[in-house]
Amino acid sequence: MKAKLAGLILGVGAGFVVSWARLSDPAIIREMLLLRSPHVFLVMGSAVAVAAIGVRLLRAAGVRAFVTGDPIAWSVEPPRAHHVAGSAVFAIGWCVAGTCPGPVAAMIGEGRLWGLVVAGGLIAGITLQRAWALRRAAAVPTPQPTVAAL
Repeated sequence: MKAKLAGLILGVGAGFVVSWARLSDPAIIREMLLLRSPHVFLVMGSAVAVAAIGVRLLRAAGVRAFVTGDPIAWSVEPPRAHHVAGSAVFAIGWCVAGTCPGPVAAMIGEGRLWGLVVAGGLIAGITLQRAWALRRAAAVPTPQPTVAAL
């Protein structure tokens, strides 16, 4: 329950920040995608910089996660083909919808009905990807144990 309450509070706060920064406005996103305005890039870049520095400082200080109490840690994985493919699908969806999936809840909260369409596309994409992954996992033959001849 503590984790859900913390998630709700942080989510509402993040939604307010997204709306305040106008990241839920399709016109702002369009200007960014056409490379006419650095506004969104500056907001995202500052968020990445603050998070990168912050988590490293927290990890170095030995601080534990607020909600779970787990140590702050992560592992690094080199990029692979599925990362590149996922990034391409994400970028195509972003260009078609004119928005990132991040501000969808803020768009709906602001009364922008386009957010419902984007959310529907997001849910459909996740559902299709999950179905594809399950089908692919089922197609992989499981190794059968062999009985050694005596």
